[in-house]
Amino acid sequence: MHIAICAVGRMKAGPERDLADRYLDRLGKSGPAVGLEFSGVSEIAESRARSTEERRREESRRIRQTCPEGAALFLLDERGKNLTSRELSQAIADLRDEGRRHLAIIIGGPDGHDPELRRSADRTIAFGAQTWPHQIVRVMLAEQIYRATTILSGHPYHRD
Repeated sequence: MHIAICAVGRMKAGPERDLADRYLDRLGKSGPAVGLEFSGVSEIAESRARSTEERRREESRRIRQTCPEGAALFLLDERGKNLTSRELSQAIADLRDEGRRHLAIIIGGPDGHDPELRRSADRTIAFGAQTWPHQIVRVMLAEQIYRATTILSGHPYHRD
């Protein structure tokens, strides 16, 4: 299964980008052994529309344009479900084992996700109830996807 990250906003050069890239590189190397291929990161510019609703709708439309047809969608949202690392790895494995070809994990913009996109998502996941800076979320997501591959392969990186 191919896993892609779709993010509203750009990740600037710096230590956060370097760390995210390090985990994504590890993912690219460890994923194929467990049937997971990293497809890359698509960055979408933040909408400049006047209202919050318009910005959300416009960003949602662009997100959908970047996602492969039929991709499962996992949205990151503070109102989502908090999953353990094992639960996230199992959710990814379940999609893979069901024969899903693509998973897109979506990081929204400053205004969050459009309600229609949220309703159509396969899962809405939170990294806690707090609001996190975009750069930190990218690092945490990259690490958690890499961690999922290590859990699925039985590698000792993850400890309960």
